[in-house]
Order: sequence, then structure tokens, then C-alpha cells
Amino acid sequence: MFQLTPIVKNILIINAVLLALETFLNVNLAPIFGVHYVFSEHFFIFQYVTYMWLHGGFWHLLSNMFAVLVFGPMLERVWGSKRFLTFYLITGIGAGVLYGVVDTIGKGNLSEDTENFIANPNPDDFYIYTHTYKSRRFDMLRIEDFNDKYYDNPSYTSQAVDVVNTIYNDISNIPMIGASGAVFGVLLAFAMLFPNTELMLLFPPIPIKAKYLVFFYGAYELYSEINRTGGDNVAHFTHLSGMLIAFIILKYWQKQRGNFY
Repeated sequence: MFQLTPIVKNILIINAVLLALETFLNVNLAPIFGVHYVFSEHFFIFQYVTYMWLHGGFWHLLSNMFAVLVFGPMLERVWGSKRFLTFYLITGIGAGVLYGVVDTIGKGNLSEDTENFIANPNPDDFYIYTHTYKSRRFDMLRIEDFNDKYYDNPSYTSQAVDVVNTIYNDISNIPMIGASGAVFGVLLAFAMLFPNTELMLLFPPIPIKAKYLVFFYGAYELYSEINRTGGDNVAHFTHLSGMLIAFIILKYWQKQRGNFY
């Protein structure tokens, strides 16, 4: 049985209660409390704190909170509740801020490309734009079909502008939510404090040392971020940012005290 510690228990409760409220009251808190593009009219600084307590559904919540449940208690027992909570919040907030910086750079290009296309709409730039910025509202087969028609008939220009505006609004207003940044920080901390602890995988059911598991997790997230596909809406960079922030915190604590404790 899992032996819950105070902070871990409260983290689980808060996240579960918020998802339950959204579900039963049929409200979506993400547009207000999720992290938005810095120059979005929906952006507020408090979102770097609130985003990490919201999840997009049961499976998103389960995957994050299961990791907190498994790895969090041992860290909290070693560090104490105050230090564990400090670590969890700093990694989560730090991951959100780093994501915001990268997101702002990426969406700055999106904004510029959108303005350039609207100023001079044409089939070639439409093709480049729609293959660079993919929206969940449009599948690529529909886009390819429309682009062929646009090449043959310039009267489709107004529709092309509408598509570009839709893609821009869709991408720029998607909030980022989830505790993954803090969770990946917890995973890294566990691997650094207890590197040779053997964990049993579910698929396949084989034992693996914590340090190797976290290494493969990190490598997978890096690969997924570099080779991102159009249908991938996971904030892989947030996961990597959580691990980076965690590494910096642990090295700082080690320097201050001679160990991670």
C-alpha cells in the first residue's frame, strides 16, 4: 500500500477536486487559469501558478498524480513537507515560465507570418503557412484539397485568409495545463537521490533502476519535442523544463549542504 504524506495527499486532493468540479459543474477553468501566450489578451501572470493544478481529463490527471503518489512520499519523508512543497511549486512554476518564453518566441513567428500572409495572400504562402502551423480544426487532406483549388482559382483568397485567421486564433489561444512540469521534476529528484532503486514497469513487466528510467523518459521527451508531429499536443518542453529546474535546485541544495537533503 502507498503511505501518503501530508503534502502529497493535499496535492492529490486539490487536483482531483478541481477536475471533479469542472466535470460536474460543466465548466472549463483552463481558459482562465491555464498558461496563455504572453501577448494574448487572456494572459495573466498568476497562470504560471494555477496551470499546474488543472488537467484536461481523467487520464491526464491519473498519469500525473500516479507519479506523485509513487515518487512523492519518499522525497517528502527525506526532505520534510516544507521543502518538498517548495520543490514542487518551484519546478512547476519554473517549467511554466520556461514554456512561456519558448511559446512566446514560437508564437511571435506565428503572429508575424499571419500578418504577412493577410497583407499579401497567395497560394504558395498559404501552403507554407498551413504546413508550418497545423490546427486541430483542419486535417491536412482538407487543407491539401483546398490548396489545389486555391491554385486554380484566386477567388478562394478570402477563404484562405479565413483559414489562416482560424489557425492563428486556434493556436494562439490554446492554454497549457497540467502538473507535468512539477511531476518530471519529482521524477528527476527521485532518480538523483535514489538512482539504484529498482522499479517495476507495467509494460513490459520488468525491473529497471530509477536512473535509467528517468534517463529514457528525458530522452523520449527531447526526441518528441524535436520531432513534433501535427497531432501532438503534449507540452514536451514543459516536461524537460521541469527536469532542468529540478536539477538546478538539487545542485544548489547540494552545494549549500553537501548533499541533496
